[in-house]
Amino acid sequence: MVSRVRADGLLERGRPIVVMYSGGRDSTCLLDVAVRIAGADVVGAVHTNYGLRAAADADERHCAELCERLGVQLDVRRPVRPEGATSIADGRRAGNFQAWARDQRYGAAAELALARNADVAAGHTRSDQVETILYRLASSPSRRALLGMRAHDGRLIRPLLPFTREETANYCRERGLRWRDDESNESSAYARNRIRHELVPALERAHPAAQANVLALAEILRAEGDVLDELVASILDGHDEISLEQLRGLAPALRRLVVQRLADGAAGEPAAGVARRADEIAALSEHGSASLDLPHGVRATARDGTVRFGRTPRPNTLNP
Repeated sequence: MVSRVRADGLLERGRPIVVMYSGGRDSTCLLDVAVRIAGADVVGAVHTNYGLRAAADADERHCAELCERLGVQLDVRRPVRPEGATSIADGRRAGNFQAWARDQRYGAAAELALARNADVAAGHTRSDQVETILYRLASSPSRRALLGMRAHDGRLIRPLLPFTREETANYCRERGLRWRDDESNESSAYARNRIRHELVPALERAHPAAQANVLALAEILRAEGDVLDELVASILDGHDEISLEQLRGLAPALRRLVVQRLADGAAGEPAAGVARRADEIAALSEHGSASLDLPHGVRATARDGTVRFGRTPRPNTLNP
């Protein structure tokens, strides 16, 4: 495993890294691999204790003990829980809580990485990749949703993406590394858990190569996506606007891609769902000015036959 991760170049000797460390098997494997490749002196770890599980404090102590053993500096965050969240297995709030928890741990890791000029490493595996793609297939009608997680996404790296959950567990056993199991991973309150325990086994019963085929499809779509990105770039030719006449003349699929690229640029992040409004945007009047508010706080404005994208102005709450 170490030789494969080193060959991929995501971790390098002496390059600072902040590991998102939960104490589970995947992040435990990642932390040890990071120390072996980069060196303990440039590896930091961040653990987020939400205080919502009976074992939360024991998990924190476990993380502290292993970091001390490996010579890694550990930063522990204890965010204030959202109002009314008493259990992470509370199905009524599961989705909202997971989004909040994710923001907390990624925000903490990004803060540390910025201070250290480091990358952030997450312990996502090949198994997680399959579950992510299946979840997005069910929840988002978008080609981009099926591309899965990237091994390198800005400061965020995922060195364990080539490996399965079973392989990270075997690595930990071989290295004598204990990990903590999170009982919430068994809860059916979360869609991800239902995919892991119900959908993936069902697909494997339908075809033994189901997981491999899902990943192969994602690879194909990523390669094709690169070609489409080049085509969109050639159409826009470095501009952040397009004439309505040109937009209307594009094939519907290409029109959606162009609109999505412009919306993403205006939002500064993926503005999911805007592409589905491409025909409405193309139908804006060429005369005078017209605008259309879109998902993710994006507004399309047509003026004198050209459409541009920007942020939707915030309402003025000072005036009634």
